[in-house]
Amino acid sequence: MTRATLRVALAQMCSADSHAANIETVTLLAEQAADEGAELLALPEVAGLMARKPEVSEAQVVEAGDDPFIAACRDLAAKHGLWIHSGSTPVRGPDGRYLNHSTLIDAEGGIVADYDKIHLFDVTLEGQEPIGESKRFAPGARAVVAETPWGLVGLSICYDMRFAYLYRALAQAGAVLMFIPAAFTVPTGRAHWEVLLRARAIESGAFVLAAAQAGLHADGRETYGHSLAVGPWGEVLADLGEEAPTLRVIDLDLSAVARARAQIPAWGIAAPERLEPMRVGPGLDKPAHGLR
Repeated sequence: MTRATLRVALAQMCSADSHAANIETVTLLAEQAADEGAELLALPEVAGLMARKPEVSEAQVVEAGDDPFIAACRDLAAKHGLWIHSGSTPVRGPDGRYLNHSTLIDAEGGIVADYDKIHLFDVTLEGQEPIGESKRFAPGARAVVAETPWGLVGLSICYDMRFAYLYRALAQAGAVLMFIPAAFTVPTGRAHWEVLLRARAIESGAFVLAAAQAGLHADGRETYGHSLAVGPWGEVLADLGEEAPTLRVIDLDLSAVARARAQIPAWGIAAPERLEPMRVGPGLDKPAHGLR
């Protein structure tokens, strides 16, 4: 029987460039989550390792089955009887490139599902060097919905949030909660973070849990923070600000998903097969786009 409520611990980190340091932080976060009665701990993107220098990452990144951070999360889940969403950590893929890899772990330490980030962060921000995640990472090839005691959940990572069709597909597959762990840059965080997350929640009628990185990291990067929990009506339930590491426990009433979707069922409407632009001339009373 699906549980009606979920007590979740939303974590914010300033991840280091070593597995050992990050395992130490997550150990403390898991203990705090368990002490506060949480049933699930949500971690941010690159919770396991944030190391952009090749010599640092190459010395540590291994295949998922051998990854020490994932193993530590499994041990902590079993120790505390706590579900853990690992956020993500880089692992070695089959072609030698890295995968930005997320793992959902049950309260016995078993792996329920995993997901590799589909949309890679290849952007050029004004005043900054181009950021090319695809230089070192291979993209994932599948969307993932996983079964939990609280219903189906959708897995995604950071830059995925800019691609609304992914969350529509996850919602239509039955997901009532979307994980969106992130390590957002400060400029894009200030401009887009909250509005994008609220939009994903509203359009899918689902809860969004976006655990984030915050602060100045050992590898020189700076991240925005403001981990958010958002309800299916678009309301911000928690904002963790800029402190890291920190944790907030939130109680989710999962019946809110059905209520939101019943009122505005746009999430379930099939997309048109074809949507083509129409050219319109001055004075023509026609829409800018037309269905074909």
